[in-house]
Amino acid sequence: MSELPAAEVADRLAIQHLIARYADLIDGQDFDRLDELFTPDATIDFATFNGPVGDLAEIKAFLKSSLPFFERTQHMMGLPHITVDGDEAHARTSCTNPMISKKPDGSTSVWLIGLWYDDDLVRTADGWRFRARRQIRSYTLTGLTDTPLGAT
Repeated sequence: MSELPAAEVADRLAIQHLIARYADLIDGQDFDRLDELFTPDATIDFATFNGPVGDLAEIKAFLKSSLPFFERTQHMMGLPHITVDGDEAHARTSCTNPMISKKPDGSTSVWLIGLWYDDDLVRTADGWRFRARRQIRSYTLTGLTDTPLGAT
């Protein structure tokens, strides 16, 4: 691979930061701040896990109603493959996401979800933003338990 121009390196780092911020906001359940990451006309597709396909308002409502079921989540984002073409870009990023909930008896249940995020991005006056984000299912493991080793 030939050396990348400095501007493209900066674009790729900005896009990686955007992807990382998404994971932080989701895991922190700070859904209203997702507006900072998406264009106003963005489309988001969570259908692969039986979620909605819609605009950011619909997705935020879905996240606010579904994610509080989990005590903890941890979106571990892989290194994205990013292609930049002027003011547009595409990224494909793997994600491993353990999600922990309490059972009625007080024990924990862990779901381990593997997926890909396929993103279309656009450069705006405020920096790079998601224009389209789609989840693609890789696997779902259920029936796991969290052990009380160390602090939580």
